[in-house]
Order: sequence, then structure tokens, then C-alpha cells
Amino acid sequence: MKKFMLPALVLVVLFSFGCATQDYVKQQIDPLVDRISKLETKVSSLESRVGALEGKIAGVDQAKKDAAEAKALAKEAMKLAKDSADKAEAAAKRAEAAADRAEASFGKAKKAFELQQKK
Repeated sequence: MKKFMLPALVLVVLFSFGCATQDYVKQQIDPLVDRISKLETKVSSLESRVGALEGKIAGVDQAKKDAAEAKALAKEAMKLAKDSADKAEAAAKRAEAAADRAEASFGKAKKAFELQQKK
């Protein structure tokens, strides 16, 4: 009987400790649930802010692309304007040379006219 008494006593002692009631568990978990819900709220707020910033970054990237395109177009326009100015300058020089030739021809024609009048 002594053989069975000691193991039975050990089993009774083991099973009498460590039982948790539902109220005890609820008291221990409720603060954690509150903290977790607050953290989830903060995380969702931060995620929405990150999403907004990503949208702004995409807008900035698009603005950079647009600026680069505008710069390329401006360079092309400057090149075309320079070419046009060079052509206009050349045309002006040709017109000036033609005016000088016309003036010289007018002088010759006037002289010829005056000489024929005297004959």
C-alpha cells in the first residue's frame, strides 16, 4: 500500500496546481488585445501615409521625365532657331549684295543715259 500511496500523493499534488480559470486568462490577455489593436491602427495609418508618399514620388518622377522632355525640346528649338537665324543672315547678306549690284547698275545706266542724251 505504501507503494501506491506515494505515487497517488504525487499525482494529487501535481494536478492541484496550475489550473487556470477563464477569468484569469481573460485578465492576462485583455491588455495585450488592447495593445495589439492600437498597434494595428498605427500600422494601417502608417501604411496609408506611405501609400500617399509613394504617389507623390511617382508624381515627382513623372515631373522629372516631363522636364527632361521639355529640355530636349528646348534644345531642339534653339538649334532650329540658330539655323534659321544663320539662314536669315545669309539671305540678308545676299540681299545687300544684290542691292549693291543694283545700285551699281543704276549708276551705269544713269551714266549711259546721260551720255546718249548729250549725243
